[in-house]
Amino acid sequence: MENEMESSINITYLTLEGHIELEKYRYVYFVITLMVYLFIIFVNVVVISVIYTNKCLHEPMYIFIAALLFNALVGTAALYPKLLKDFLSEMQVISYEACTFQSFVIYTYGASEFTLLSAMAYDRYVSICKPLQYATLVKMSTVKKLLFFSWFFPSLEMGIAFILTRQLKLCKFKLNRIYCNSNGLMKLSCGDTSVRNSYGIFVLSVAVFPPTIFIAFSYVRILDVCLKNSKEFRRKALKTCMPHLLIFISVTITSCFEVINSRLEGNVPHIVSMIMSVEILVIPPLLNPIIYGLKLQEIWSRIKRMIWKRKTHMLDINHF
Repeated sequence: MENEMESSINITYLTLEGHIELEKYRYVYFVITLMVYLFIIFVNVVVISVIYTNKCLHEPMYIFIAALLFNALVGTAALYPKLLKDFLSEMQVISYEACTFQSFVIYTYGASEFTLLSAMAYDRYVSICKPLQYATLVKMSTVKKLLFFSWFFPSLEMGIAFILTRQLKLCKFKLNRIYCNSNGLMKLSCGDTSVRNSYGIFVLSVAVFPPTIFIAFSYVRILDVCLKNSKEFRRKALKTCMPHLLIFISVTITSCFEVINSRLEGNVPHIVSMIMSVEILVIPPLLNPIIYGLKLQEIWSRIKRMIWKRKTHMLDINHF
């Protein structure tokens, strides 16, 4: 097969060559990936449904949780269907347009994780440090604005990156990955990539560092307030903040792995590189709903109630 295939409308195709022993393990990969993806969809949809169907959970904290889980569904949808198709295909190819779009969606998902976590940190900060002003500072209109900007700015940043990437002239057509990313596409270019590379570093700095600094500041202030209050106050604050903190650590670590991996690609064993590249689309989407579902009593109690109702309904049907 030629590296570049052209149809009647002159579409450029790229070959994804990151798969490890695909001929030998394709069905094992397919079954495991399908199970992981279905489980991601199930656990995220369950928690989102519980929040959506219970009006008492239509509060800022739970709305932000639902938004974070929805963001994970969007991000994983950019990877798993294509990956599953590739496992069963003789040739793992993708058009250049689809490749840049996949990269755009995955990077937007990653950047939105940080902005949404910042919005959640603001909600927790006001709730714990300024409880008397909470109703004024975190109104539903404020929540809508925070959600809009949490997706708008990452989309804008990655949209510009998408345009700059599309302008690159390719002279190689084999991508040593299982999905598309910007650094991989830049390595296929034979032109000047300094502008695109500089913009990538700028976006990384803007997307990660300000949210991280703000979240760290929020928790320093929350810790300060907790130390000045009763043990019961600290217990309640920890109960609502711990899931957010665990998820922030999870997203930060997996994001760092992907950034380091994309920069060191070729200098680490290929299997390690592939595992590091998909962690951000496996670990946070799996852990987030589980952490929130188990740690927040309001959500967990309603999930148990929903399971119990379903079980009772099935028993009634069988009895009838």
